[in-house]
Amino acid sequence: MIFIMNVFMISVLYKVKAFGAPYVKVSREQVAEHRTRILAAAARLFRQRGFDDVTVAEVMKDAGLTHGAFYGHFPSKEALITEAVGQALSPAPDQAKPRRAAAEFADGYLSVKHRDSRPSSCLFSSLGTEAARGSADLRHRMTEAVRSRINHLSVEAEGDRPKEKRRAAIAAWSAMVGAMVLARLVDDETLSKEILSATRASLPLL
Repeated sequence: MIFIMNVFMISVLYKVKAFGAPYVKVSREQVAEHRTRILAAAARLFRQRGFDDVTVAEVMKDAGLTHGAFYGHFPSKEALITEAVGQALSPAPDQAKPRRAAAEFADGYLSVKHRDSRPSSCLFSSLGTEAARGSADLRHRMTEAVRSRINHLSVEAEGDRPKEKRRAAIAAWSAMVGAMVLARLVDDETLSKEILSATRASLPLL
């Protein structure tokens, strides 16, 4: 094994010396690409099955990489969970771009399409209860995402004063996440759709 590793290192050093910086740059790009693939695979599998039911080996297989390569990117599964969730969370709205209408967002969120798209669905409805038992870093990242969503909905929530709009936005976001959890939980398709439509009709959004 030591002999093989030495041969590998000599080969790498030779290529760097022979081909220069471009060879190193390509390697770094590949590392970044592999990391992106791992994070995407983890976020997809975690949404589908939860944190506990997904192993590191399964994430790496889904990413098309070997199990042994994992620890070159992350020190632990907990670190992977935190990073994958952070990457998957919606970024803060860009103030220079038009803000997506709250009503339009609610329509898409409380849809059958979103309900059935677990691999790409909202992290709060798919992983919220598990994340509540997660690390401090994980909870902080999700807390900031909650703040961002409340601020987004507050712009077009019902109310004459900022305090009233914020209260309506919190109620709307809480209802949306809870409705999605229930719509996925029940085994009655008619009831599931009714939960989604009734919640949408009750939202205090303009």
